[in-house]
Amino acid sequence: GRPGRVSLFRLRESENLIRIFVQTLKERGMSLKKDLFSGVFYTAVARYSGLIVSLVIAGVLARLIPPEDFGVVAVATVIISFFGIFSDLGVGAAVIQNKTLTDGDLSKIYSFTVWTGVLLAVLFFAASWPIAAYYEKSILKSLCQWLSVNLLFASVNIVPNALLHKAKRFRFLAVRNLVVQVGGGAVSIVAALCGAGLYALIVNPILSSVLLFVLSYRAYPQRLRPTFGLDAIRKIFSFSAYQFLFNAINYFSRNLDKLLIGKYMGMTALGYYEKSYRLMMLPLQNITHVISPVMHPVFSEFQHDLQRVRTSYEKIVRLLAFIGFPLSVFLWFAAQEVVLIIFGSQWTPSVPVFRILSLSVGVQIVLASSGGIFQAANDTRSLFVCGLFSAALNVTGILVGIFGFRSLEAVAWCICVTFTINFVQCYWMMYRVTFAKSRLSGFCRQLVSPLAVSGILVLLLGATTALTKDSPELVGILAKGAVFLLTLFVYLQVSGEYDILAKLKRKGNPS
Repeated sequence: GRPGRVSLFRLRESENLIRIFVQTLKERGMSLKKDLFSGVFYTAVARYSGLIVSLVIAGVLARLIPPEDFGVVAVATVIISFFGIFSDLGVGAAVIQNKTLTDGDLSKIYSFTVWTGVLLAVLFFAASWPIAAYYEKSILKSLCQWLSVNLLFASVNIVPNALLHKAKRFRFLAVRNLVVQVGGGAVSIVAALCGAGLYALIVNPILSSVLLFVLSYRAYPQRLRPTFGLDAIRKIFSFSAYQFLFNAINYFSRNLDKLLIGKYMGMTALGYYEKSYRLMMLPLQNITHVISPVMHPVFSEFQHDLQRVRTSYEKIVRLLAFIGFPLSVFLWFAAQEVVLIIFGSQWTPSVPVFRILSLSVGVQIVLASSGGIFQAANDTRSLFVCGLFSAALNVTGILVGIFGFRSLEAVAWCICVTFTINFVQCYWMMYRVTFAKSRLSGFCRQLVSPLAVSGILVLLLGATTALTKDSPELVGILAKGAVFLLTLFVYLQVSGEYDILAKLKRKGNPS
């Protein structure tokens, strides 16, 4: 009888372990949903409030400052972004990912970022002379020298900011970012009204970097040591090295067009292109970037359960595709109204460039979320490989557009094509390597319905554009906006993708 009793005991013990395991999975699942929802909610509040603020600021400054000045500042901003890559070195993402770092390690890593920031700020200050000489714009010298302050404070903020994300303090981050954005934007407008000219365009980034550091440091103060802390850096090197290489490659992929346009097509042309590009990036920054900062710290908790990460991520892809692909169609047909209403008639040359770039919005909105998954899965090597492929393709496209066709519209078309190819390559890499040879069919299914509603919008918005072609811009965009929203509502309701009416009824009758 004893062997039977032992077997029965073991069976009951196994059942108890299974129940505990299932309950743990449920709790972890609820935690994942809660963290994602909380992070996305607070980030969204800040982003969409910030979107209104940024549009107002951009609209006012666009009417006070000529396109050429925007082009000059764009060159300085692009170059300082390159120096910024070397101040980060992938450290921020590595601090979020690594769960074993001690307070002593963090102090050493913080010291590394401070001393690196000081060194890079001095180098950028010294580089202001050759930069101004290369572009034959003496004003670039003083602009770069002032922006070296931005480089320093952005560097020393890396560790405190990463700790805020790691602790999932999304509410604090949301309030902090919104306060800084409003404050910096207001000072920029005041400076422009007082006759500061293009210097008004650098007030915001400088002031914002200082304020972000002060607020982050108050939340997570760090001890500065007279050391580069290389022993602590080694603990995160395997992760941060590939992250840094990806950032460096992605920089050239994203910014080479502006550097070359400013040199070979002139600052005025760069001003028009830069304004179109920034306007195209607004949906990307205020949709994907609501979710992306949340994904890495939340999904990194499940880095050993890649199937769970994959299935959860596919739901996010579906949501982003439903937002991004229809939005691309809307922006294509509403490009003229959007540019003229926000920036004014002096920016009319930006319209065709913005219209073409808007075609890439849907692809970019989905694609921009992929980095957080590579990071959370601890596979920054694949992230680097995707970045390398993307950079090579984008640089080729930019060179063809600038030197082959010599027009801003050609550059925009080339960028759209390269982003689409990068999209396919990136997700093939993710599913075949990061997710251990998972099938892409699950991912592709998430895109079918969003593409279907986008096709319907092409027909309806095309007809609306023809009917309103002689109407004022405000009438045109209101009509197109109404068609866009109504079509999405009807499609989601009729297709069963989301029962909006039932949701509204439940809110109206909570009982």
